[in-house]
Amino acid sequence: MQRLIEAGHDAVAVFRERPNRFLSMVDIVEPHAENGVAVHLHDPGRLKELLYPGNRVLLKKAKNPDRKTKWDIIAAHDNNSWVFTHSGYHRKVAEAIFADRSISPFGEMAGLKAEVKWGHSQLDFLLTRSNTSQVWIETKGCTLAVDGVALFPDAPTTRGTKHVRSLMDLRSRGNEAAIVMLVFRNDAEVFIPNTRMDPAFAIAVSEALHSGVQLYPLLLDYRDGAIWYDRLLPFRLD
Repeated sequence: MQRLIEAGHDAVAVFRERPNRFLSMVDIVEPHAENGVAVHLHDPGRLKELLYPGNRVLLKKAKNPDRKTKWDIIAAHDNNSWVFTHSGYHRKVAEAIFADRSISPFGEMAGLKAEVKWGHSQLDFLLTRSNTSQVWIETKGCTLAVDGVALFPDAPTTRGTKHVRSLMDLRSRGNEAAIVMLVFRNDAEVFIPNTRMDPAFAIAVSEALHSGVQLYPLLLDYRDGAIWYDRLLPFRLD
C-alpha cells in the first residue's frame, strides 16, 4: 500500500441522527463525553449504511473557530474497519495519486489544473502528461459496498450524470477523458455503477465507456490516521 495523505481524527462519537444533508447529531465519547453535539457532514450522499443511530464515527475539529458546527464527520465504522466519508479531502487524495507515477493511471504528470470549465460543466482536473498529452478527469467518491461490490452513487446524482456526459463530449472532439472513482471501501473486490439507485448515471457511464472514456476505480483504505492507496479495482456494467 502507498500512504497518500494524513487525515487524523480528534474525537470518537456515536451517531444519533441526520436532520438534513449536511448536519448530523452525535454523542462524543472520546476524548471527553458530550451529548447532543451538532456536526457537519461533508458528503451529499445518503450514507444510510454508515450513518445510523448507535454507529461509531470519527470527528475532526473544524479549523474555523467561528463556524457554527465545531466538528466534521470524517469516517464511519463498518465491517470491522473505518470508511472515509469526508468529500472535502477528495481533491488532495486525487492529487497525491496523480503525482506518484508508480500508482497514477496516467503515468508521469507534468502539470495539473483543478476545477476546469468545459461548456456548462466544471470538471475536477485537466492533467498534462510529461509527453504533453492531456486528459480531462472527473473524480467521484464511493462509500457504499454490498457483498464486496462497490457501488456508486448511493443517491441519485443529476450532477454526476452531467459530468459524465461532458466527458463524452470531450471524447467526441478527440480529447482523452476519464472517470476516477475513489473507492473508500477496503472490503470491495469489484466496482459497478449503481443502476438500481440511478439508472441514468449507469447508462451514461456505459455510453461513456463505449465512446472511449476511461474508468479507473481506485481502492483506498483509511487507517492509522491516513488514507492509503491499495490497487486498481476491476469493474463491470450491469
